[in-house]
Amino acid sequence: MLSVELHTHSELSHDGRDPVELLLEQANAIGLDALAVTDHDEIDASIEAAELAPDYGLVGIVGMEVTCAAGHMLAFGIDELVPSGRSFDETLELIREQDGIAVIPHPFQKARHGVAAHITDEQLASADAIEVYNSRLFTGRSNRQAEKFAMRNGLPMTAGSDAHISEMVGQAVTEVGADDRSAAAILSAIAEGRTSVVGKRTPWTVSVRQFAGGAKRRAFRAIDRLR
Repeated sequence: MLSVELHTHSELSHDGRDPVELLLEQANAIGLDALAVTDHDEIDASIEAAELAPDYGLVGIVGMEVTCAAGHMLAFGIDELVPSGRSFDETLELIREQDGIAVIPHPFQKARHGVAAHITDEQLASADAIEVYNSRLFTGRSNRQAEKFAMRNGLPMTAGSDAHISEMVGQAVTEVGADDRSAAAILSAIAEGRTSVVGKRTPWTVSVRQFAGGAKRRAFRAIDRLR
């Protein structure tokens, strides 16, 4: 079993803070086997992280968090940027055209762009996997909804820290029964449902700090664009 962090954000995300090197250092320090950087509607840092990962004893997985018309979708195993703003179904198709897999993060968290409120159950069940444990939670209700949905529909389940700062990498991990230590094997195992989830809640103080820091960085970037 490989311990895989599938949901992190670098400084390239509008609400991320740290360079990929710090995310990789943290993943290595806590004994993870693989890491995916999944920036919002960006892929360059993820590609960089995947290239650097072997230097940290890690498997790097290229991915991104796509903002489709219904909400957020994680794309893994892709080579090129998946455009934002497309419909849920079209975004799925674009990911699969690159031989990638689509994992739906925090689907029942409306305040965080969960897709469930805007699509049918049949559409949600057409994804390759569901993130059933997102460590950035307050009550856990949305995670339980996601797990029940995945179990009811026979969908593979994943976990993710949704880390926007490096210290939170590894809060929620997907244990993957991969055939070998490679990104392709990990993604194949996820698609086949050879996973289990391990996670703990991100402290609310950290969540507040992440949110405040993200808002501050967005404000500064907006000012820079106006100059």
